[in-house]
Amino acid sequence: MQKETGEHGPGAAGQPTPHDPATARRIEKDAFQDGWRASASTIPAVLAWGVVSGMAMVKSGMSIFQSLGMSLLVYAGSAQFAVLPLLATGVPLLVVFFTAMIVNLRFVIFSAAVAPHFEHLPWYRRVWYGFFNGDISMAFFPQRFPPSTFGQPAGKIGYFAAICYPGWVAWQLGATIGILLASQIPESWNIGFAGTLALIAIMIPMTSSLPALAGVVVSGTVAVLALALPYRLGLLLAMVLGMSAAMLVDKLLPVKEKDEGVAA
Repeated sequence: MQKETGEHGPGAAGQPTPHDPATARRIEKDAFQDGWRASASTIPAVLAWGVVSGMAMVKSGMSIFQSLGMSLLVYAGSAQFAVLPLLATGVPLLVVFFTAMIVNLRFVIFSAAVAPHFEHLPWYRRVWYGFFNGDISMAFFPQRFPPSTFGQPAGKIGYFAAICYPGWVAWQLGATIGILLASQIPESWNIGFAGTLALIAIMIPMTSSLPALAGVVVSGTVAVLALALPYRLGLLLAMVLGMSAAMLVDKLLPVKEKDEGVAA
């Protein structure tokens, strides 16, 4: 639940207020701890996929420094995997750019969902947080802060930082390991598959309601059926249809049933 910050004025019997710096820091610190506890289980999967990304960059012909630079600047694994073959074959950079943009169109939806929570911040801070916004943050942030909390900024920065920053560090660490040890790690280890299994283990407990189950089933089915679409557009289509299915089921269900877990 959202923590209370007090409604008294700054001088009311020494009570903390939302504008009291000490209270604000405590709220953000508590939110950070909550975010870390919620998302820490994703770190092994992110680390594993970072290793796969680093190996792929080196094996595509990029130098160590080019690979490190791409890992730091292009924080989007699906885009990296999509453009590496294009870079290896020497296609024009404009084609590479538009390919990466199409592959990552889902981030436009992610940003639109999170933006109202941070509209009180200056633009440069919103750009900063937008860089770290991704799949993991969208798995946890809307659960903690639904649209009903728009206009209530307390705790959001701390929670967002906790579910984004450790994942970024894990990705960079994994990518660096993959870049430096690409020739030493055999492909038979199937590190990427291990990362996928770790993400599945995280996703199953989160599918605790009928709307969530509907979204998972629809998005998973569409992703498989649309696998042949170019530029990995099947992922975008699966995400849009999965979200639509979840919202539709949520509206059709009686209020009482919305809160009941599918395993109850």
